[in-house]
Amino acid sequence: MTLARLAARHGVATVHSPADGRDVPVPEATVVAVLAALGVDASTPEAVTAALEAAERADRERLLPPTLVHWRTGDGGDGPGGGGTHAPGTDPHENAGPYESTAPYGEPPAYPGDAPLRPPSHLPPGTRLQVTTEDGAVVLGDDWSGLPLGVHTVEAEAPDGRTATATLIVSPARVPGPARRAYGLLVQLYSLLSGRSWGMGDLGDLRELVTWAGRRHGAGFVQVNPLHAGVPGAPADPSPYRPSSRRFPDPVHLRIEEIPEYALIGPERREELDRILADAAELRERVLGKGALIDRDAVWEVKRRALELLLTSVELGPGRRADFHDFLAGRGRALEDHATYQALAERHGPHWRSWPEALRTPRAAEAAVRADPALAARVDFHCRLAWLTDRQLADAAGAAREAGMAVGIVHDLAVGVHPEGSDAWAGQEAFAAGMSVGAPPDAFNSRGQDWGLPPWRPDALAAAGYAPYRGLLRELLRHAGALRIDHVMGLFRLWWVPEGREPTEGTYVRYDADAMLAVLVLEAHRAGALVIGEDLGTVEPGVREELARRGVFGTSVLWFERDWAGTGRPLPPEEWRAECVATVTTHDLPSTAARLSGDHVVLRHRLGLLAGDLERERAADRAETAEWRGLFERLGLLPEGPGEEAEIRAVHRYLLATPARMVGVWLPDAVGDRRPQNLPGTWDEYPNWRLPVAGPDGQPLTLEQLAASPRAHALLSELHARTAPPGARRV
Repeated sequence: MTLARLAARHGVATVHSPADGRDVPVPEATVVAVLAALGVDASTPEAVTAALEAAERADRERLLPPTLVHWRTGDGGDGPGGGGTHAPGTDPHENAGPYESTAPYGEPPAYPGDAPLRPPSHLPPGTRLQVTTEDGAVVLGDDWSGLPLGVHTVEAEAPDGRTATATLIVSPARVPGPARRAYGLLVQLYSLLSGRSWGMGDLGDLRELVTWAGRRHGAGFVQVNPLHAGVPGAPADPSPYRPSSRRFPDPVHLRIEEIPEYALIGPERREELDRILADAAELRERVLGKGALIDRDAVWEVKRRALELLLTSVELGPGRRADFHDFLAGRGRALEDHATYQALAERHGPHWRSWPEALRTPRAAEAAVRADPALAARVDFHCRLAWLTDRQLADAAGAAREAGMAVGIVHDLAVGVHPEGSDAWAGQEAFAAGMSVGAPPDAFNSRGQDWGLPPWRPDALAAAGYAPYRGLLRELLRHAGALRIDHVMGLFRLWWVPEGREPTEGTYVRYDADAMLAVLVLEAHRAGALVIGEDLGTVEPGVREELARRGVFGTSVLWFERDWAGTGRPLPPEEWRAECVATVTTHDLPSTAARLSGDHVVLRHRLGLLAGDLERERAADRAETAEWRGLFERLGLLPEGPGEEAEIRAVHRYLLATPARMVGVWLPDAVGDRRPQNLPGTWDEYPNWRLPVAGPDGQPLTLEQLAASPRAHALLSELHARTAPPGARRV
């Protein structure tokens, strides 16, 4: 079928296979709509034929693909598949066998050596080549053996006069691995308030948490939720996974008192500052003392007032101003566009498609900023907020290193951005218009999912040499010991849902996984950071293997680790994979106390989320929990006998019995919190992303109270004792 051939050339699936193995055809209208979003007209049979002929003609005539990838060993990323330059979308290691490593932690496995770094073999004889490296060096001819790691530019001229330019990504073969086994804490930062927070957890709290966890309890990392910039305006979407910008952090996380200029506010502004501090104290008391939900909008309103007071009443010193200017120069146009969006959103609202026509693209908006001093001042204001937030992120990362953390802070990359946010406005050409990312129907959701996030166009990424993706990763890795990638399967393919259609009517669109992974590995290598992929749910065959081959850790959650191909029983600890972060739960799942007690079933019933009868669901849940308890007892992990606190320690002992090189503790589990932070399938029915960490009674606990908790101390001390290297001081 001509349409199917055309779709396949553009990575658009015309059939997909749910978990039960059936082949489900994609509606033709969906295929046509997705191709249109990729700039391909398939609206009529004639158009399909013309588009296919044009694509085949372009393939015959082109000298180079937009992007070339070369994997290389021996540069701090020893790994499989030693090299070869190839066009993304082809796998030169297709027939390579699996690699197993018995090397100690921190030592890479042995793999075949480098393949020569050469130009593509299909170039016509006599083609003249020039490579310009990242640092500006020029290499003429086809001897590319000395090219360094990096992103380079290739120019080709054939004897018949055809020319081409391509991006060449030379990447290490693997992401660096952890030096030793480590355990760490997982927390949604906004939920962890200290006695100094302004109504939600902030970067000062993060610095205190990593210092305490590293120094007192030997934790190797702290993983936080995405700290991406949220969509401005109220009410804001509280989900950290639907941000305005993934590239820049949200200044709502600033600790105001720790901005150096705070101490320089003069007496003439103290009365105004005192009113702001009183409002901040009230916000804190509402959450910690009066049972209110975290109100991000209210927190930002108070912090915005403080920041405007601070930045208009205190001049930067020469050293600070030089640091700010260096920051501006390093971030370039990307920061200018983000700050411009923020300023325009204040004036016209966050929905940029409804702005005046002259403001709907960044380059057109530049003239408006130049002509309006007040608007230019707001752009500068938002640039300074990005700078201040970046510097506090750096301080927190430095505190983690000083506390002896083997990994440090694990930052989180959301799968996409809000369609009306900063990134979508600034990079319109890279996003597929009229499309949304989601998930197909599966055993847990028969209707599929639509996440409301516009997908990147794979063709636009390739044409840009993956510059938007490279810039995003580089920013996120600046202060990260590791990066967690939400829905890491999206590096391979994403489920696109055309606007106005149900999620069941979507289809998969394939990305160039080779190029996406090469950029990821290269940027992680440069930052000296680990990469963790959230690979839960439906994962196509081969994806986990390829991620492991590139050194990307997976995510293994205890309740899901069963022998699905055999008995269906819990997977014995020795059969777990080593290259993963092993956890008991996540922010999208019930807390361990709720799981063990069955409270999570009652909550889902109360909110109308159960598919079956309550008593039947409760009986099934009790049977599953009893199966796990029996296993813990047989393995000697419950010497204290039954009881919630002992059983929470037992599940973590089970994780420690696996070979997992990273073990994560959901911080609310350490104090017996029974509430999930997010309950998928709900909106207003449940206070998603707005709950503070609490004890078993639901009363909020401050960071100070958590640090003093005997229950938390007992759990973390055991984890420290079981993961500390020989000779290390133990609590």
